[in-house]
Amino acid sequence: MKGIIFSNFLEMVEEVFSPEMVETIIEQSNLSTQGAYTDIGTYDHQELLRLIKNLSLATKIPISQLQIEYGNYLFNKFLSRYKDLIQTANSTFKFLQQVDNHIHVEVRKLYPEAELPRFECSMLNDHVMTMKYSSNHPFADLAEGLILGCSHYFKENIQLTRQELKPEVDKKYVILFTLAKKD
Repeated sequence: MKGIIFSNFLEMVEEVFSPEMVETIIEQSNLSTQGAYTDIGTYDHQELLRLIKNLSLATKIPISQLQIEYGNYLFNKFLSRYKDLIQTANSTFKFLQQVDNHIHVEVRKLYPEAELPRFECSMLNDHVMTMKYSSNHPFADLAEGLILGCSHYFKENIQLTRQELKPEVDKKYVILFTLAKKD
């Protein structure tokens, strides 16, 4: 997993909780990196899972809620860093449809070794879209937070539901998100 995901997580913890909380969860997580991440480095996703787990233990906030909140935070960080990628879309649905075929293509150019999740979107009608998330890492809650961050950016009222699907040959975690626009 790319270091930008780790460094932004620690930044969020510092902003929302405190610098002391960052130090605490790093110490408790027994990290081979000691919590030192560069945005372009590649690190074991288990370290992020340990950091989130220890933040959950310290704050009594469920792991899933922390991942969702982090996804929302991360969307806003990506937005400020990669503004040109979102400017081609005018809605949540349009943006999410670009993730696999445009955004991840650009990410792979920069980071060929990145293990990215797959996002397959299908429009059911003008107001409902499904998005299948497939990954080898258990970050569907993080993906949900990214989707919610996107809908907040476009100021759209989106009802989000999810269904766990059977693992695929090459992806262990498969979730079907259904997004319904509400007036």
